[in-house]
Amino acid sequence: MEKIAIYENQNKPEAIRWSEFAAKVLFSKGIECYVSNELFKKLSNEIKKTVQSVPTSNFEKIADVVITFGGDGTILSAARYVFKSEVPIMGINVGKLGFLAEYPHNKIEEAIENLLTGQYRVVDRTVLTTHIDDENIYAVNDFVIEKMLSSRMITLHAYSNEHYVASYRADGLILTTPTGSTAYSLACGGPIIAPSAQVMCLTPISPHSLNFRPLVIPDENTVKIIVESPTGEAKLVGDGQIEKVLRSGDEVIFSIAEYRIKLIKPLKNSYYDVLRAKLLWAVDPTTQKNCTE
Repeated sequence: MEKIAIYENQNKPEAIRWSEFAAKVLFSKGIECYVSNELFKKLSNEIKKTVQSVPTSNFEKIADVVITFGGDGTILSAARYVFKSEVPIMGINVGKLGFLAEYPHNKIEEAIENLLTGQYRVVDRTVLTTHIDDENIYAVNDFVIEKMLSSRMITLHAYSNEHYVASYRADGLILTTPTGSTAYSLACGGPIIAPSAQVMCLTPISPHSLNFRPLVIPDENTVKIIVESPTGEAKLVGDGQIEKVLRSGDEVIFSIAEYRIKLIKPLKNSYYDVLRAKLLWAVDPTTQKNCTE
């Protein structure tokens, strides 16, 4: 491992600060460090001498690994630049929960040392895709179809492999991967799905009927959604970052992409360790102490 790129959340001053610290550590270990043109402008003159500035779109051609500084959203953003080339991503958490960005920012030196000595594991995560406006759009967490600029509910007619599922009259509908099951879908009552499960889940957002429940289906299926909106419009959102306007009558077809993203994880941590830590499953409510200690 000789070339490492840094991708940061530009809106978090602490992400920029820790990115600069990481660049210094990487230089001290003889690693070629690449940063975006935007980050380069914000670095001190001392650090500028130790890194190379390139467009973010070039990371997939240059880097052996991308280290992100931010939260899970930063990883999702970085993934769009590199997942087709299978460059793995290592997430340093300077955000909130950090289901994907598992490495704490106060242990950056240890994390980099483990990375350089091979003390990590790499996991693959599925990616959803759809085709809108002559463009292939990808999402690691989820796609959401939701109402736009109105308090009135929309109706979404859902099909799985051309089999009619239901007509959801609701504020919207989430199609999530196992990775995204701990994100928006969870907040809307969806199940937590282990990342290795080969499934995806349809989770309604505030459905008008209490009979509607999240539905888990095989990820080998395609999902078709036909939009019906009283205002004539709805919105498609990918990973909370990409937005497209939909119109009544539009058909949107989703499937699992041929690509996967690769995430670098701590060697000894499992997915269940993360759930216990982030969702406080191991906390005794009577003492507020960790039951595993």
